[in-house]
Amino acid sequence: MFDPVLLRSLLAVADSGGFTRAAQRLHLTQSAISAHIRRLESEAGQKLLERTTRSVSLTPAGARLAGYARTILALHDDARASLGAGRRVSGTVFVGLSEEVVKPPIIDCLRRFSVTHPDAEISLKVGLTGDLLALLQSGGLDIVLGSSCGDEDRGELLWSEPLVWATGPVAVNPDDATAPIPLAVFSDQCPYRAAAIEALARAGRQWRIVCQSPSAGGLMTAVSGGLGVTPITRSSALASGLQEVPTLPPLPHAQFILTSTAKPKRSVALLLAQLRQCAARGEL
Repeated sequence: MFDPVLLRSLLAVADSGGFTRAAQRLHLTQSAISAHIRRLESEAGQKLLERTTRSVSLTPAGARLAGYARTILALHDDARASLGAGRRVSGTVFVGLSEEVVKPPIIDCLRRFSVTHPDAEISLKVGLTGDLLALLQSGGLDIVLGSSCGDEDRGELLWSEPLVWATGPVAVNPDDATAPIPLAVFSDQCPYRAAAIEALARAGRQWRIVCQSPSAGGLMTAVSGGLGVTPITRSSALASGLQEVPTLPPLPHAQFILTSTAKPKRSVALLLAQLRQCAARGEL
């Protein structure tokens, strides 16, 4: 049986991309994290991390173990929460969700927390990831679940999925290399916007922004009406009835990141465990 403490250190290194940031995240020393990884590699009998002078990444064996680790830790946190059910949890948990994650599975996961802990309240704010993270930093939120398309260290990776170009049933011709690509995007704080512009710039394609919207609903209406193309997750494109545009430059995967206050109170810790459990089960 792998020690959950060691598994948490492995995931912290994998998600943050280094020992220093993993130590900061877990409030441990870097030497302690290194010792945890050595013990875990000894128990596993295999090398779990590939180290270079500039980066740290999972080996194939490490990636397999990391997948199991997320499930093990989600069950571990759930068991602890269940055994502590006699101590009633109260107070308000302030949660921020980015526009693209406000979907029925996420809301159902939050609802189940409320059913389990009826004295605890969830105050939900929906917005753009950058704005929500700023609120978290200032103490206005306890938890943020948002998207990222880069390698910045902002929290714990829950899942990822392909980012695609999409358009509506009204024809938009993105294949004319002499014409700027008409983009429909969220505002500056959206990582999808930055990823899209970077991909077009690398490919030498011109672009122009024809629509900016602070809401997913407004953006989908504009794209469905043929105003432009948008960078969006594949699942969102399918749910909105949009069509993929495979001829434009490839986009990175969208990563969905869970971030919380450094020392979460018990109600926040329990909701974090609930979200991890839902993600580990593939429910999000």
